[in-house]
Amino acid sequence: MLPLEGITVVSLEQAVAAPFATRQLADLGARVIKVERPEGDFARKYDSKVKGMSSIFVWLNRSKESIVLDLKQEEGKKALSKLLEKADVFVHNLAPGAVDRLGFGQEILEKNHPQLISCSISGYGNDGPYKDKKAYDMLIQGEAGLMSITGTKDTPSRAGISIADIAAGMYAYTGVLTALIQRSKTSKGVTLEISMLEALSEWMSYPLLYTAYGETELQRTGSSHAGIYPYGIFELSEGPAVFLAIQNDREWNRFCENVLKDEGVKADSRFATNSDRVANSTELRKLIEREFDEIGFEEVMTRLNDSGIANGEMKNIEAVLEHPQLHHRNRWRETESPVGLIQTLIPPVTSAEISFKMTSVPELGEHTEAILRELGMNVEQVKV
Repeated sequence: MLPLEGITVVSLEQAVAAPFATRQLADLGARVIKVERPEGDFARKYDSKVKGMSSIFVWLNRSKESIVLDLKQEEGKKALSKLLEKADVFVHNLAPGAVDRLGFGQEILEKNHPQLISCSISGYGNDGPYKDKKAYDMLIQGEAGLMSITGTKDTPSRAGISIADIAAGMYAYTGVLTALIQRSKTSKGVTLEISMLEALSEWMSYPLLYTAYGETELQRTGSSHAGIYPYGIFELSEGPAVFLAIQNDREWNRFCENVLKDEGVKADSRFATNSDRVANSTELRKLIEREFDEIGFEEVMTRLNDSGIANGEMKNIEAVLEHPQLHHRNRWRETESPVGLIQTLIPPVTSAEISFKMTSVPELGEHTEAILRELGMNVEQVKV
């Protein structure tokens, strides 16, 4: 039995945050009914890289059913109301105030559906001076301070994935699971509110605490770490660059003895503690890269691995597609879609006792007629 088999989720969703949360619920066996406007979730048209389908949409929407409703029409609202009567969970991430204007605000839901778990995802929360501002991932990355510590000294950068959306989606997902456990004990629904700003700010707690109590802000340091050294990319004149991460003095001593093979560096007072190494990182980088150049990439990696020093190399996306560890652990599966079989990663929780559902990505409105029939309605009644 799938963990969430028998749970029905109705999602008024678009873009990334809510679809990411509900796809994970679908992975666990929940029936997820995705309510789309007549023109569809705009993420369907972000690109056409997956055999004509949007790569983001394919990632976020497998194992769901798609129903098209025009919620500006009374019959569309009636259909949504009937869906909520059957639902355990209602997730939505429309523009600020949109769900309330449609007549499905928190007070109405609590009155009409007392056992329903309702989860709203917004940019800034349902009150406060920012509540009506539109919020997209890049904007939240800026507002949460992420871009101030990401990039090089001269160039602030956004994270290369939609990290604010993903953070909010993860908290919505775990929040719903928590609410389902609580409802099993109280038989009462729960109202959840997830803010993208608050979700990403939680992930920013380290730099926030560092700045609040350290009397200085973290600086942008590219691939290096602002507070730990050596930690980052080290270049060789020939061969790939090496990622190196030394977290403590024990590892540093082992690195000096077994990789650099230089007791003088180990005894150098400029590098005695992590704080010393951070303060003198320019000199230490030159020393490390000079030694790496002398012994070459293969020997560097051999010494690092033999010494148990954390290391890696920067793979491009094509290399990750062929990553030997992902293939060894059989992480890729073929998923059905309207354009044929697609290679996708299975969920990252591994358990012999828990399985996942990975069925087709839905076409726009593919399940409209069947779902309306379940509700005792028909397509002619609901103009779309």
